[in-house]
Amino acid sequence: MKVPGAASDNRNSERRIMIGIIGAMPEEVSGLAAQMEQAKETKIAGMLFYSGLLEGKEVTVVQSGVGKVNAGICAYILADHFRADAVINTGIAGSLKNEIDIGDIVISTDTVQHDVDVTVWGYEPGQVPGTGGAAFTADEELVNLAETVCRDCNPEIRTWRGRIVSGDQFISDTEVKDRLVKTFGAYCAEMEGAAVAQACCLSRTPFVILRAICDKADGSAVADNIHFTDEVLKRNDRLIRGMLQRL
Repeated sequence: MKVPGAASDNRNSERRIMIGIIGAMPEEVSGLAAQMEQAKETKIAGMLFYSGLLEGKEVTVVQSGVGKVNAGICAYILADHFRADAVINTGIAGSLKNEIDIGDIVISTDTVQHDVDVTVWGYEPGQVPGTGGAAFTADEELVNLAETVCRDCNPEIRTWRGRIVSGDQFISDTEVKDRLVKTFGAYCAEMEGAAVAQACCLSRTPFVILRAICDKADGSAVADNIHFTDEVLKRNDRLIRGMLQRL
């Protein structure tokens, strides 16, 4: 991850790096926001951005709201207004592979919008016209860091790296689940990550998507999502704090 303005002892150096952290729902960012120091609140586009220190690093934490439009707008505000040097998108997802269990964490290698379909005009499934391809690739250094830190701070679970797919729908149907695996080779499904990724790519901002698995994206998904969300998100919080310590 090449970020400008890395911290230095030189008083004339550029500013310290700033990390933007996005979660769609309150419970995905409330734990991190509560532990910030010197937090300053800014409201833009109906979203509250909390800027301050976490683990000694400058961060801006924000709840974007659910869905791709909210997430994309939020990510671009972090890059353009707050000058984020990198963006971490935290949240929950449904597993698309039998071996990925509830409680595990998936780290994005890339992301695709599974509900985009202009294949009739020759585009790939999931490809937004004009983007050059369906997948938005996460920053390799952030992916590697997240994988290393997750194995250290969450040794009780398995850590996976792979494709995450996003769409404006909650996946709880086995046939839809199977289609996403067959079409995209995806590890998990959620509703924001690929929009964050597209906005970050447009603004040339390094990013990574972190997803704690809270359901199996099948007929039990609604009940499991309600039951496991709070528990699995604690692991995401530990992972992000561990990443900040090493950045």
